[in-house]
Amino acid sequence: MDINTLMIIIPVIGIIGLLFTVWKSAWVNKQEEGTGKMVKIGEAIREGAMAFLKAEYKVLAIFVVAVALLLGWSGATSGNSSILIMLSFILGAFSSGLAGFIGMKAATRANTRTTHAARTSLGRALEVAFAGGAVMGLGVVGLGVFGLGALFLFYSNLGWDIDKVLTVITGFSFGASSIALFARVAGGIYTKAADVGADLVGKVEAGIPEDHPLNPATIADNVGDNVGDVAGMGADLFESFVGSIVGTMVIGAAFIKVSEFSGDTRFGGLNAVVLPLFLASIGILTSIIGTFFVKVKEGGNAQKSLNMGEIVAGVLMLIATYLVVVQLLPASWSHNGVEYTSMGVFYAVIIGLLAGFGIGYITEYYTGTGTKPVREIVDNSVTGAATNIIAGLSVGMKSTVIPIFILAAAIIGAHWAAGLYGIAIAAVGMLSNTGIQLAVDAFGPICDNAGGIAEMANLPKEVRQRTDSLDAVGNTTAAIGKGFAIGSAALTALALFSAFMMTAGIDAINIANPVVMAGLFLGGMLPFYFSALAMSAVGEAAMDMIQEVRRQFNSIPELKAALSVMKRNEGKEQEDWSAADQKIFDAAEGKAEHAKCIEISTKASIREMVVPGMVAILSPVIVGFAGGAEMLGGLLAGVTVTGVLMAIFQSNAGGAWDNAKKMFEDGVKIDGVMHYKGSDTHKAAVVGDTVGDPFKDTSGPSLNILLKLMSVVALVIAPFI
Repeated sequence: MDINTLMIIIPVIGIIGLLFTVWKSAWVNKQEEGTGKMVKIGEAIREGAMAFLKAEYKVLAIFVVAVALLLGWSGATSGNSSILIMLSFILGAFSSGLAGFIGMKAATRANTRTTHAARTSLGRALEVAFAGGAVMGLGVVGLGVFGLGALFLFYSNLGWDIDKVLTVITGFSFGASSIALFARVAGGIYTKAADVGADLVGKVEAGIPEDHPLNPATIADNVGDNVGDVAGMGADLFESFVGSIVGTMVIGAAFIKVSEFSGDTRFGGLNAVVLPLFLASIGILTSIIGTFFVKVKEGGNAQKSLNMGEIVAGVLMLIATYLVVVQLLPASWSHNGVEYTSMGVFYAVIIGLLAGFGIGYITEYYTGTGTKPVREIVDNSVTGAATNIIAGLSVGMKSTVIPIFILAAAIIGAHWAAGLYGIAIAAVGMLSNTGIQLAVDAFGPICDNAGGIAEMANLPKEVRQRTDSLDAVGNTTAAIGKGFAIGSAALTALALFSAFMMTAGIDAINIANPVVMAGLFLGGMLPFYFSALAMSAVGEAAMDMIQEVRRQFNSIPELKAALSVMKRNEGKEQEDWSAADQKIFDAAEGKAEHAKCIEISTKASIREMVVPGMVAILSPVIVGFAGGAEMLGGLLAGVTVTGVLMAIFQSNAGGAWDNAKKMFEDGVKIDGVMHYKGSDTHKAAVVGDTVGDPFKDTSGPSLNILLKLMSVVALVIAPFI
């Protein structure tokens, strides 16, 4: 059987993944939305989310066209393959944008339906929320596998050598990474601007509960959950998934001339090149199977249910990986004097999976509610916001130690098992079950939205308790997911870095070379500058939001009167209020101007995303053409090391601050004294959480994309420098 016949399996499995998303999406849409008030709130969130995407994609379309024309012009003037790189770039950018759109559409339809399901049972709410997440997860991997598989088949049939085919395919990864960075930065700015405005003015100044309908920023805050944690996260993991596959394919091409491969008629010697595509395809099937094991009964443990789905998918993936690896690769072969084995490649995949889980669970330890590090922040809140912030920074910095040891061990272990190819295939292994991992991640913001809708619709307490319990599980799974994202970013960046060196013809990077050292320092600086840009953007957007919320509280008479009523009745249940107070409160319903807050977040995030994005794309181009390939290699090494450290630090510090705040909301004892929501210690924790918001949801996650995008850009321009 020739390669074209066998390779058709890959895009077909991609289509199966996309058909699964269509089926799941249709099932979600058939579920009941609940009361008229719930439907109205859900529509406001959905319209706000789609308005953001429309505005964002208009700007990104200009960027895509400009870069595509530049690539096309380069191809027309130099006679090389840049025109087809342009085609791949457009398709990668389109697929990344489509992944975000699919996830956003599913999440904003699943949120109200999850709230309504929570009125019945916890199990039903889990089923609906996870189905919405599964649409996102399988949509991302389906698009990735279909796009890469179809492009590989198309370009292979043009009669090119494999190096040219892979050079052109890197354009797909470039397009995916570009859109992902802008989506992550813009989504992070949007959600944090709304969150900070809602928290500082609503919770701290006005003293009203989170997600209260009187807060003008509430709808924008719920829109932000979808914009940042669904659309942004989907585009992020799409580019990680694609980048790890492309990097491994480029390194695998080095084995083509080895006799054990070139004599293999099954794939014309392309076994090591197509292996990551087959592993990614199998991951779609195992993820689909895993989704059917996510079920929980009333009173059951939702966390165990989600874990069961991931464990089933993981075990099946390991079994399938072993069978595929021993079939595709020779038992042993040598390359440049180094002996490789198929079992070594399999061990590298296992190392990647174990490293991902290890980093994920260390992340959970440093950010989980009630853990020793979070408790340290809680205890330091007694003396005010300053000591809370100092403790949070300390926790974030300490949290980098064990993950870096794990990463270092994984890199050495994977290299021992299968050389540079082992490091690359370890990243593919870590991301092989992205379908179900992303489904679990997207489940969190859907439940968060569901809780907000329950609060705004004044549903019974047991409904909010069910959505909150699912949201708490979602926070844990999100922490583990961030660990996978950071770990895979490091391994993928290293794989792409190695692929760049091969393409540019560099045997080694000598840091004693002044040019390389200069690039190293420049690369080390970029994550700090990028983070500063992202956080200052959040600050500016949040200030606009704070002023708008204050304006509405002070200038809309009904809101002002309702706030006075709430303060007067603080500590009382609403049913115990006087009839006069209840009438004043009811008169304020619908008076908050949510649309203006949504507009502020949208405009600010679109405006502020441009500069950080352009820094990431232009830096390797300028350094590469001005300083040469070796200086660019130094740049990539520097940005990878400091980028990974900064990503771990910021994500974990932000997560720890967030859960420290939540411990006060549930009531916590410090030195024998109970501290509750609304206390001075709680207000100090809210300030710490506000500082941590841009850490964990804007600059931290965006750094994962920064270091991969820069590596992809370097790989694309390598043939020209």
